[in-house]
Amino acid sequence: MASNAKGPIYFAFAMKILVCIKQVPQKDAPLRLNESGTWIRDDVSWETNEPDAYALEEALRQKEKHGGEVAVITAGPARSQQVLREALAKGADRAIHLEDDRFAQMDAANTARALAAAIEGESFDLIVTGLQSDDFGAAQTGVLLAEILGIPHATIIIGIEKTDTGLKLKRELEAGHYQHIEMTMPAVLTIQSGINKLRYATLIGIKQAKTKPMRKVAWAEVEGKLSKHVQKIEKLYVPGSQKKTRKIEAPAGEAAKQIVEYLRNEARVL
Repeated sequence: MASNAKGPIYFAFAMKILVCIKQVPQKDAPLRLNESGTWIRDDVSWETNEPDAYALEEALRQKEKHGGEVAVITAGPARSQQVLREALAKGADRAIHLEDDRFAQMDAANTARALAAAIEGESFDLIVTGLQSDDFGAAQTGVLLAEILGIPHATIIIGIEKTDTGLKLKRELEAGHYQHIEMTMPAVLTIQSGINKLRYATLIGIKQAKTKPMRKVAWAEVEGKLSKHVQKIEKLYVPGSQKKTRKIEAPAGEAAKQIVEYLRNEARVL
């Protein structure tokens, strides 16, 4: 990095970063199945997938440290544009929207193929996604995207440091263990929730988001890259109520005895 006290600061390690974002139902939204029972009704409240929000925040922090550009991309119906606008308001520079209702329920493999087709011809140094989505929870899109693009990937990232030769990464493993690895770029990373503290969009950011570019990608533009779905939801079911109340009417000593027998012989917790 070179600087001049009387002029602008120039960054030698600027990065071009892509953030994959998904719109999911709000965590506290009441969910009802559609008529076919294959997915939820569309008339619910929607929000940015939480792990993707952390991925966006990390991308913005890397841009603030090293300079460069942050682009955001999503695939889904027209309503999905909202998560892109929110990302632009927080500081992303431009957006890409694969807009069609059919994108909403694609399996992870075809979602990755569609994303790869939409960014064909662009050279991103770093692509980040959330570890998994809050609705399907497959945790596959990021790693499949890396495979399609032919670049390395790392998952469950909780620390990123840019170096002269690439990246130093910290991964969260099981049982409180961590792994520290080095990786060259370009690369795909899936980000763990909690890697940083999320920012809020400012009023000026919200105003600026309205003028930032958003490229629309139609179904026909990527359809040729897709294949037959290997995963499909045939039917969803609402869990039935299984609560049963047993009333014991007996003197205290006898009631206590019956409770112990129930816990030992039926509930099997003693």
